[in-house]
Amino acid sequence: MKKTKAASETIAVPQSTQPLKARIFKNWQLYAMLLIPVVLTVIYKYVPMYGIQIAFRDYKANRGITGSTWVGLKWFIQFFSSPNCGRMIANTFLLSLYSLLWSFPIPIILALIINQLRFKRLKRVTQTVLYAPHFISTMVVCGMIRIFLSPSGGLINLIAGTSIDFLSEASAFRTIYIASGIWQDAGWGIIVYLATLSNIDMSNYEAAKIDGASMFQRIMAIDLPELKPTIVLMLIMSAGNLMNIGFEKVWLLQTDLNKATSDVIAVYVYQQGIENAKYSYATAVGLFNTVVNIILLIVVNKLAKKMSDDVSFV
Repeated sequence: MKKTKAASETIAVPQSTQPLKARIFKNWQLYAMLLIPVVLTVIYKYVPMYGIQIAFRDYKANRGITGSTWVGLKWFIQFFSSPNCGRMIANTFLLSLYSLLWSFPIPIILALIINQLRFKRLKRVTQTVLYAPHFISTMVVCGMIRIFLSPSGGLINLIAGTSIDFLSEASAFRTIYIASGIWQDAGWGIIVYLATLSNIDMSNYEAAKIDGASMFQRIMAIDLPELKPTIVLMLIMSAGNLMNIGFEKVWLLQTDLNKATSDVIAVYVYQQGIENAKYSYATAVGLFNTVVNIILLIVVNKLAKKMSDDVSFV
């Protein structure tokens, strides 16, 4: 007798229902590759967390971490009692917030514009021109800023016919920081959005053109819905670093006259920890900054869940 079709067919067992040991044995190459970044993450990200406890100790290098005296919240109280604490927190938050508000939409807009270009050579040249500033070091960028804004012979002053020392103006520091950041990083930020837009089926655009949709209508009806999950994900990631200001640029552009707006936590931690060797105090200030970042990340993630059900971290 011939075997029936049902008897001869092999029933496929979903991989998710297989035992963990069987899945590891079957895909051991993938797990072996995954082991490398996991080990590196543990070594360089989690093991150093052991040193966080010096924020609660009066750390002395000759005594070691566990041998140093436990002082509890002493350094946190000292930081919150310092006269410049409020100014530093406000400057850090406002500089990060303004950078996010101005810098975040630019890559999205650029990606939408570049995606509409139909000449491949022009598209590649435009992308290259926009990417290039990202590969310039922060040191060089700050040197260029100082040259362009120089009160004697600077390009901006030559165009405006003035001799203003912009870096000495506290009111101009945030504009300089944000504008230079957009010029340097906006082109690099469009990579993720262009990759998302490249997955759109071209037949959607053709159908929209047949229906008489304008370019703006195609962007609103096709491109933006496709980008929405990516935008929400990038927003969550950006919000997680809301209190993390790039130390190098602020440090290189800071002067005694613009400290009213450039005095941020990252620079203060460097000054106290490296220059003044106050390791416990600097660790406490940095830990406070990290906790605020975590709180902001959770809040933005909750808001993102209401905006989009497709993307969230927790």
